[in-house]
Amino acid sequence: MPKIILIPIPNLDFDPSEVAVSWRILTSRGHKVLFATPDGKTAAADPLMLSGEGLDAWGWIPLLRKIKLLGLMLRANTSARADYAALEADRAFQAPLAYAGLDVADYDGLLLPGGHCARGMLAYLESQPLQHFTGAFFDSGKPVAAICHGVVLAARSRSPRSGKSVLHGRISTALTWKLERSAWTLMKFCGRFWNPAYYRTYGEQDGEAAGYRSVQAEVTRALAQPGDFIDAEPGAPDYFRKSSGLFRDTDRDLRPAFVVQDGNYVSARWPGDVHHFAATFSRLLEDGLTNWQPR
Repeated sequence: MPKIILIPIPNLDFDPSEVAVSWRILTSRGHKVLFATPDGKTAAADPLMLSGEGLDAWGWIPLLRKIKLLGLMLRANTSARADYAALEADRAFQAPLAYAGLDVADYDGLLLPGGHCARGMLAYLESQPLQHFTGAFFDSGKPVAAICHGVVLAARSRSPRSGKSVLHGRISTALTWKLERSAWTLMKFCGRFWNPAYYRTYGEQDGEAAGYRSVQAEVTRALAQPGDFIDAEPGAPDYFRKSSGLFRDTDRDLRPAFVVQDGNYVSARWPGDVHHFAATFSRLLEDGLTNWQPR
């Protein structure tokens, strides 16, 4: 039976792969996908992740920015860009709801995508109405999926029943510090040197250890114990593909992906996991709810 899925996004700078590929996979399986933004206005993905322009060291020079090396490697791939072009024509995407008017009863599933550019993402990650909605949605027992910075939104959302983060007592993954630090370092020394913080939504304050404001660190602090944050382990099949950040999964090749399912909650790390992530969430919706209880 088709389900109604909500994907909240910011007005600007969400990751095009995590949203568009998930939308395409869910709708191809017959599900109805709706969108919500802070003010109910149509959103736009991170333009750098679509074009790749501005990611190379010469990206600040108008005539040279169209020459892309790092930009070709870091932007959304051809398939994801095609999915995003199709998404832009979708009526539900063109007419999103507003965060403040969301009602848990209207949806069968919730998918929280990511993005990293602080300019647009803060309105999503720090929205109190959206955090309240997410907390209530987790408490409803309906399926939830979160990927990359979307897991930060989940970590910040509190259960109305317990008052704790909705991730407390669950196993989760998210963007790892290894992946986040690698992209940040690449920008500082080989790419967007005039704005190396582009890949760091939140930077450390004076006196804080490196990585304290990373996605992994914040999500881990919301869990019941540090070991509840997991990533691909050395020795696992296809470990290099899963851990290097050099490979992305596809509909036909899921080997690079790392996805975690804990009851009705599915999590993943970055756009390289998105095909496996969306397919796992779709199967969860189709197989029905599980009787997950906090540990």
